[in-house]
Amino acid sequence: MTNLASKLHLPQFKQTQWQILAGPVLIMLILAMMILPLPAFLLDMLFTFNIVLSLMILLVAMFTQKTLEFSAFPTVLLFSTLLRLALNIASTRVILLEGHTGGAAAGRVVEAFGHFLVGGNFAIGIIVFAILIIINFMVITKGAGRIAEVGARFVLDGMPGKQMAIDADLNAGLIGEDEAKRRRNEVTQESDFYGSMDGASKFVRGDAIAGLLIMAINIIGGLTIGMLQHDMSFAQAGETYTLLTIGDGLVGQIPALIISTAAGVIVTRVATEQDVGEQMVSQLMTNPRVMLLSAGVIGLLGIIPGMPNLVFLLFTSALLGTAWWLRGRELQAAAIGAPLKGSLDRDTAKAKAEAAQAAEASWADVQLEDVLCLEVGYRLIPLVDTAQSGQLLARIRGIRKKFAQDMGFLPPPVHIRDNLDLAPGDYRILLKGVEIGRGAIQPERSMAIDPGCAEGELPGVACQEPAFGLPAVWIDEVLREQATIQGYTVVDPSSVVATHLNHLIGLHTNELFSRQETQLLLEQVSKEMPKLVEDFIPAILSLNTFHKVLQNLLAERVSIRDMRTIIDTLAEFAPGQNDADELTAQVRIRLGRAITQQWFQNNQEIQVIGLDTELERLLTQAIQNGSAIEPGIAENLIAQTERAIQQQEAIDAPLVLLVNQPLRLMLSRFLRRVYPQLAVLSNLELTHSCTVRMTYVIGGRT
Repeated sequence: MTNLASKLHLPQFKQTQWQILAGPVLIMLILAMMILPLPAFLLDMLFTFNIVLSLMILLVAMFTQKTLEFSAFPTVLLFSTLLRLALNIASTRVILLEGHTGGAAAGRVVEAFGHFLVGGNFAIGIIVFAILIIINFMVITKGAGRIAEVGARFVLDGMPGKQMAIDADLNAGLIGEDEAKRRRNEVTQESDFYGSMDGASKFVRGDAIAGLLIMAINIIGGLTIGMLQHDMSFAQAGETYTLLTIGDGLVGQIPALIISTAAGVIVTRVATEQDVGEQMVSQLMTNPRVMLLSAGVIGLLGIIPGMPNLVFLLFTSALLGTAWWLRGRELQAAAIGAPLKGSLDRDTAKAKAEAAQAAEASWADVQLEDVLCLEVGYRLIPLVDTAQSGQLLARIRGIRKKFAQDMGFLPPPVHIRDNLDLAPGDYRILLKGVEIGRGAIQPERSMAIDPGCAEGELPGVACQEPAFGLPAVWIDEVLREQATIQGYTVVDPSSVVATHLNHLIGLHTNELFSRQETQLLLEQVSKEMPKLVEDFIPAILSLNTFHKVLQNLLAERVSIRDMRTIIDTLAEFAPGQNDADELTAQVRIRLGRAITQQWFQNNQEIQVIGLDTELERLLTQAIQNGSAIEPGIAENLIAQTERAIQQQEAIDAPLVLLVNQPLRLMLSRFLRRVYPQLAVLSNLELTHSCTVRMTYVIGGRT
C-alpha cells in the first residue's frame, strides 16, 4: 500500500497523526467542561479518568531510569492540573444546581467518596480533606519544588563545564561529531527540564490552595442556595452540601496527591540503569548486618511489657529470616566462585608449565620490537585496566584517532605492559625499544599545572609536567576547585600520561611513518583515486622516494592529508627530478596555504623571526661552496635563535623563522636538533595576502 501511494504520489499520513491532535483536543475538552453543564454519568467517567491518569503518571515516573526519558512531565503536570480544575468547576455547577435532590446529584463517584470513605460524617470528611491538603501542600509539593529549584540552579551552573568537557572529548578524538551533538542536546534538554519543573511545581501548589478555596465557596454557596431557594433547614443544607463538597474535594485531591508524589519521584531520583523500585530494593535489602541490627532493636522493643509484643516479634522474625537468606546467598556465591577460580588457576598454571617443558625453541620465540610501547609501574595498572574504570586506554585510542585526522595517517598501536623494574608510580614511553620519555604519577591525586598565570601556592607534592616541563603540584581531589579558582589547570593522572604520549608522538612523527604505513596509505588513496595511484607508482616515482618525501613533510609537522595535491605535484616534477629533498621543497610550496593556516590561522598580519641580509649572504655562500657553517657563525646563530624564541613566546607569537627558499632546508635541519619547536618556512610558502612583520632579526643589531 505504501509503495502504491508513493508511485501515485499520494500523500502518506503519519501513523502518529492522532498524537499530534491529542493536545489541542484535550484543551478544547477542558474548556468545554468549564463552560458547558455536564450530566452526572459523564462526571463519573471524567473523575475516574482523572484517577487512572494520575496512577499512570506515577507508574511511568517509577519505571523511568533517566530523568529525560519522561521529559514531557512538566507539560503533563500542567494538563492534569487544568483537568482537575475544570472538573472542580463542572462538579461545583452540578452540586449547586442539583444538590438538593440527594447525594447522587453529582454522580456516583462523588457520592462514594463523600459517604463511603468518610462514613457519611461531614466533620470527619473535612478533617481528612484538610490533612490531604496539608500533606500535599506542605510536604510533598514544597519538597519537590525545592529540589527542582536547586536542581535547576546546579544544572545551569554546570552547563559551561559540561560543554567544555564535550568539546575536550571531541578535540581529543574520544567521540565523534554526532555523539558530541547528541550530548550537547542532552545537556540543553536537562537544563530545560529542570527549569520547567521549577515552574511546574507552582501549578501543584496553586492547585492545593484552589482546592481549599473551592471547598469553602461550595459550602457557603450550598448553605445559601439550600436555605433560600429550596427551603431547607440549616442542618439539612449543611449536611447535604457539605458531604457533596467533601466528596468532590477528595476525588480531586487524591489524584493531585498521586501526581505530586510522581513529581517528587522524578526530581529526587538519581539517573542509573535501574528504575526507582530496583534502586530501593537493591540498596536497602542487600546487607544482612542491617537486617540483624534492625531485628535486634525491634526485638528489644517487643519484649518490653505494655508494647504490642506480637506485632514487634513478628517483624523481628521476618528481619532475622531475611538476614539469614541474604547471608546464605553471600556464602553460596563465595563457595562457588573461590574454589572454581582456584582450581582453574592451578590447572592453567600446570598446563603452561608442562607445555613450556615440552616445547622446543622456534621462530615463535622471536619477539619483534613494538614501534610504540608504554610501560607502567604496578600502581598505575588501574589506569589501563578498563575493569577498574581506567580511562587511559580510551584516551590513547582518542589520541590515535585525532592524530590520524590531523596528520593524514594512522600511527602504530601503542602496546601497554607492566614493568616491575620501574618504580610503582613511574611510567616510560618507548619508540622501537628505546626510551623517549619518562614520568612519575600519583594515581590517587590530580596534577595542578601552573600555566604561568596561577596565583598563590597549593599544598601538595611539587613536580614538573612531563610533556612541557611546566611547574606543577600533585594535589588531593578536594583541592581541585580551589586550584581552578587560583588559575591552575587541573588534570587527572590519565590525562597527564596521554598528553605526554601525544607530545612525543608529535615530535617523532616521521619515525612512526614507515614503508608499511606508506603502503597502507596508498591502498587507502587508491580506493578513491585508483587510476591516479596506478599511473603514479612505480611508473613516475618509486615507492622509496615517495616514502622519503612524506617523511620529510612529517618531520617538520606538515600534514599529508591533502594527498591529491602531493601526488599531483610529485607527478609534475618527478620526471625531471629524483632528489627527495628537492621534491619535498616543491610540495611544500604547493601546500603553502595549508602551512600558513597551520601556523598563523587566518591572521592577515603574521609575526615571524627573520634573518639579517649579511647573515643570509654568508649562509648562501656556504651552501654554494658545499661547506659547513663556520663554528663562530653557528654559535652566534644558535644563541640569537634562543633569544628570538623567548621574545616570540613573550608576545604569544608563533615560533616561525622566515628565510629565503635556498636556505630553508639547511637551517631547518640545523636548528631543529636544538629547537624542535621552531618551524622554518620559506617566503615562497606564505600566501600572498599576508602582511609579514619581523619581530626579531637574527644576525642584526638587537
